[in-house]
Amino acid sequence: MSLINTEIKPFSATAYHNGEFIDVTEESLKGQWNIFFFYPADFTFVCPTELGDLADKYEEFKQLGVEIYSVSTDTHFTHKAWHDSSETIGKLQYPMLADPTHTISRNFEVLIESDGVAERGTFVVDPDGKIQIVELNAGNIGRNAEELLRKVRAAQYVRANPNEVCPAKWEEGQDTLAPSLDLVGKI
Repeated sequence: MSLINTEIKPFSATAYHNGEFIDVTEESLKGQWNIFFFYPADFTFVCPTELGDLADKYEEFKQLGVEIYSVSTDTHFTHKAWHDSSETIGKLQYPMLADPTHTISRNFEVLIESDGVAERGTFVVDPDGKIQIVELNAGNIGRNAEELLRKVRAAQYVRANPNEVCPAKWEEGQDTLAPSLDLVGKI
């Protein structure tokens, strides 16, 4: 079963954010766009390159009204230690959600049960708490924040313009399509 258009399941977690531990629930996310960016573990290899890439684009996401939550099965204490010890992770300004109980990873169906870590899963959640984008990568393949920005812009566009769709490689400002009988077989 696909998670697309499903509402995120209830959770309660602690995040490390801007030098503090904060509580986050599914209810605190409603009314804004959110990204859940799952990664296997702190103090690893591909993960810091991805989180650093997101950090470099964080202001652009914020300008779109999007909050980012990086999520791993590590504790919030481990997130703080990694943040304090890594130059790359030290530049993160978005919350680092801790999922030591695996609740969030199970809710989003990315938990690797045998290893107790999450897959590289990216989920874009709309202001109603519904999942609009799902992306899963193998553990050895990093993601691209610029491409994620493009996808978020497309998701926001079609939400605001429900009679239009964004074609492949669509960028903000480009033409969209209005599905109709007239388009069948013409593309």
